[in-house]
Amino acid sequence: MERQLEELRKQFLDDLEHIHKSEDIDPLRIQYLGRKGRLTAVLRQMGSLSAEERPRMGALSNELKAFMEQSLVAKAAALSTAQAATGIDVTLPGRVLRRGTIHVINQVMEEIQDIFRNLGFAVASGPEVEDDYHNFEALNMPANHPARDMQDTFYFSKGILLRTHTSPVQIRVMESQGIPVRIIAPGKVYRCDFDITHSPMFHQVEGLWVEQGITFAHLKGVLYEFARKCFGPDIPLRFRSSFFPFTEPSAEVDMGCIICNGSGCRVCGNTGWLEILGCGMVDPEVYRFVGIDPETVTGFAFGMGVERIAMIKYGIDDIRLFYDSDLRFLGQFA
Repeated sequence: MERQLEELRKQFLDDLEHIHKSEDIDPLRIQYLGRKGRLTAVLRQMGSLSAEERPRMGALSNELKAFMEQSLVAKAAALSTAQAATGIDVTLPGRVLRRGTIHVINQVMEEIQDIFRNLGFAVASGPEVEDDYHNFEALNMPANHPARDMQDTFYFSKGILLRTHTSPVQIRVMESQGIPVRIIAPGKVYRCDFDITHSPMFHQVEGLWVEQGITFAHLKGVLYEFARKCFGPDIPLRFRSSFFPFTEPSAEVDMGCIICNGSGCRVCGNTGWLEILGCGMVDPEVYRFVGIDPETVTGFAFGMGVERIAMIKYGIDDIRLFYDSDLRFLGQFA
């Protein structure tokens, strides 16, 4: 019987060597280790052995069975690895991992902040959940003021809301710091509006410079420098009279259309100009809300939408592209 077990081992190894497909492993296992397999046929002879021979033959049989099982597992693993490598063209270029990038809105926001930092403005921040006083009343918009209708406000409860602009930061800074003050206030703002040029959440950068002797000429100088740094040294600007409740006089600032170079196109409505921000001299009533004597200081404020600056800068015609998470779009600004 010992000779039969040794002969069975040799036959098994020879058959195993000729296996080249994973699907042939199970038939070989059944052939040798199944209920009617070759090893089982040999083990049926155990009854004819003497009591002294049975323990030794039993141990040899169990050893052979374990060897066969381990060999079949090893062969299956080797065939699986070989088949996985089949068909690989090593001459093809490797898969390049896509690198992440800063979102285009954050890029433009950082660029705007850097420009104003270099002009001596500090960066200030404030809460996005505001009270009615700082968001409206202290900015010269009492409860019945028609300018409130322009804001499309998200209210939580009476007097608590999502800020509609970052101008409340200017009020909070003047309350806590006094004058002189020269700051910009970048951040998220919220309004009930949604189409290709408006989003319910967007970004603004507000600016404020208040101290003795500040004039409209200072305001123009700062905004001209910003426009030239952001859009190019030869960009034309114009100031149009407008109205804001917290500035007087007030103006809208337009820049020459960078798409048509001022000749008129669909983007600029054939006017040759694109509106980029609003500005003006701080209304004296605003100083009274923060405890500053309007006879002792002057100052100016301005505000711009970051998405609008980005759309003009890169020729984008739909604000929703910024928030659709389309990597084909966002990857252009890496």
